[in-house]
Amino acid sequence: MNPFWMWVGFNVFVLVLLALDLGILHRKSKEVGIREALFLSLGYFVLAMLFGAGVFHFLGESAGVEFFTGYLLEKSLSVDNIFVFVLIFSHFSVPASYQHRVLFWGILGALVMRAAMILTGATIIEAFHWVIYLFGAFLIFTGAKMLVTINQEPDMEGNRLVRMIRRHFRVTEGYEGNRFFVLRGGLLYLTPLMVVLILVEVSDLVFALDSIPAIFAITTDPFIVYTSNVFAILGLRALYFALVGIIHRFHYLKYGLSLVLMVVGAKMLINAAFGKVIPTEAALLVTALLIGGSMLVSVIKTRHLPKAAAAKEAIHGWVPGSPVKPTKGEDLPVDKR
Repeated sequence: MNPFWMWVGFNVFVLVLLALDLGILHRKSKEVGIREALFLSLGYFVLAMLFGAGVFHFLGESAGVEFFTGYLLEKSLSVDNIFVFVLIFSHFSVPASYQHRVLFWGILGALVMRAAMILTGATIIEAFHWVIYLFGAFLIFTGAKMLVTINQEPDMEGNRLVRMIRRHFRVTEGYEGNRFFVLRGGLLYLTPLMVVLILVEVSDLVFALDSIPAIFAITTDPFIVYTSNVFAILGLRALYFALVGIIHRFHYLKYGLSLVLMVVGAKMLINAAFGKVIPTEAALLVTALLIGGSMLVSVIKTRHLPKAAAAKEAIHGWVPGSPVKPTKGEDLPVDKR
């Protein structure tokens, strides 16, 4: 069990980073440029590498390999979030200058939710070892489901979550600057920006149900699971702004991610049944090969495609609450509200 001061010190460090981000770097709403996003992404990556080196030094080689494997896995899976963010922001026509604010508060909420889920998951696994088999089977099922749904297009107009929010709350017609709430005639209204934030939060919660069991396939140490998750999530905003202009080039990355989930699920089941026969180093190598290979295939396959054609092919994904958009010739779903 890691000392209490390590948990406190790490969380204070994270709070300082968040305060620096919102209070100084992005105090005013503005569009985040690619150059700035690349520098921020590099900064978060360097911090993760330095922290991993510290884990190697203070907690040992095994913990260090587990951290780097977990970080690579979580960082790779977080790219799938970017596809969903693009779909949400595009559908709601969120101004580029407001997107950072949505992602900041969305990721802050994600950190809190994931911390609770990680601590709960670690406690359950420690008390009930057989839960590992459920996690492993769930990862294989999730990876297979992702393969099947890669090319499906979500029907954002029919999103049930958005309809429920609009049915139960007052929502303004348009954006009110970068505000999430406004008062009109003494009544509280949500703005469309708040609707987007809720959709982002729910999406991350759903994605966490995949990614957290995946990292438990690498290690059951709560501190390693938590810190690798946090570093992957902290850099997600910067990664979004760095990749948003070229994310359409990485369509085949989703195939790699789905295979990664199935591989780590299989590792979890095999090691739970027969002992640690598949080392963490092997999981790190396979994850790197699958992710790197799928990115290379994506770039080669889309190199001659016009941006519009590549985007149409790649920017798909499952958005919580959105049914699959019917293809031509299929009947439209009936709204039974």
